[in-house]
Amino acid sequence: MGTGHYFWAIFYFASLCSASLANNAKINFREKEKKVLDQILGAGKYDARIRPSGINGTENLPTYVYVNMFLRSISKIDDYKMEYSVQLTFREQWTDERLKFDDIQGRLKYLTLTEANRVWMPDLFFSNEKEGHFHNIIMPNVYIRIFPNGSVLYSIRISLTLACPMNLKLYPLDRQICSLRMASYGWTTNDLVFLWKEGDPVQVVKNLHLPRFTLEKFLTDYCNSKTNTGEYSCLKVDLLFKREFSYYLIQIYIPCCMLVIVSWVSFWLDQGAVPARVSLGVTTLLTMATQTSGINASLPPVSYTKAIDVWTGVCLTFVFGALLEFALVNYASRSDMHKDNIKKKRRDLEQASLDAASDLLDTDSNATFAMKPLVRHPADPLALEKLRQCEVHMQPPKRPNCCKTWLSKFPTRSKRIDVISRITFPLVFALFNLVYWSTYLFREEEDE
Repeated sequence: MGTGHYFWAIFYFASLCSASLANNAKINFREKEKKVLDQILGAGKYDARIRPSGINGTENLPTYVYVNMFLRSISKIDDYKMEYSVQLTFREQWTDERLKFDDIQGRLKYLTLTEANRVWMPDLFFSNEKEGHFHNIIMPNVYIRIFPNGSVLYSIRISLTLACPMNLKLYPLDRQICSLRMASYGWTTNDLVFLWKEGDPVQVVKNLHLPRFTLEKFLTDYCNSKTNTGEYSCLKVDLLFKREFSYYLIQIYIPCCMLVIVSWVSFWLDQGAVPARVSLGVTTLLTMATQTSGINASLPPVSYTKAIDVWTGVCLTFVFGALLEFALVNYASRSDMHKDNIKKKRRDLEQASLDAASDLLDTDSNATFAMKPLVRHPADPLALEKLRQCEVHMQPPKRPNCCKTWLSKFPTRSKRIDVISRITFPLVFALFNLVYWSTYLFREEEDE
């Protein structure tokens, strides 16, 4: 009985000792992290001003920094300012052999820091940046991981507004290439070289949505630059954006077509309806001018002609032409009226002269006239000669011209102008659309 109690007492004591040792080991492990940080980053042991050595501690080789990023969102692409805004997680990775430490048999995978000034950092900057800021809500979105082999991973979330020079000749049927450029500010390629991380250096969020663009693809490349102070390492990402045409089709192209077609309604109104035709022409012209001004207000003033300029310019010309057509019709109508008045006066004068002559004949009842025979004798040589001339000049009738026959149905010139305009304006506008779309859509395919 005493032996059993003794056994259970020993077992209980051994359990307490093992739990105490486990707790001590855990506490010692956290203390080990602190000791490692103090050991590698303590005062007088690490100088963040000195760049790391090259590969395998080689002093005469540059430090290689591998870069990758994750594009979280692209908020806007501004055509007027020629810029775009992007939010990304930016990462850099390099090796600093001064930061090597013992991983305690694999239990210490890495050390985490949130203060970037504790270790050496590459002097990277975004060369086409206009504005930028870090994210500090709730805590600063930045961390540094130090691995046992001395590898350092730096990650930060930043928002940037970057310059994007655009070629708007094919606007709005265009594609734009916006670049993200990163370069070393002070270290030359003899000391610091940026490289893209192998594999997939640039990743894009899957549900990326842009209001008026589509991100077709992106390309990574190098853009080292030489100045009078040396050669500097540079990386760039080219983002290829395709403009969504459906928005411009609904907002610009269809309304302009409707305005042009509405301006043709005046061709079907009576030429005497002056107020209606003038109001219609002036209203469509002012509306088209307002539409053109609104389009140009959202675009930068450039020295070349854009595709949208050709479209709005031709539509404005058609509307203005419809207004000028009414001016021509009005002038022709007044001219026709003037000619009709002259003919009427002439007929009145002729009728008055005939009436006066008949009055004179009636008063002179004794007057006699020598009447020549209407038909000469067949043997008369003069009559035969006249007959031969008539035979020579007689020709078979010509085929009637269909256009002239059709236009002859409209007796006045003003009406003929309206009828010709009803056919000419739509045909010319249709021909313009054929040339316009075939030209710019073909050029768009060439740019691809």
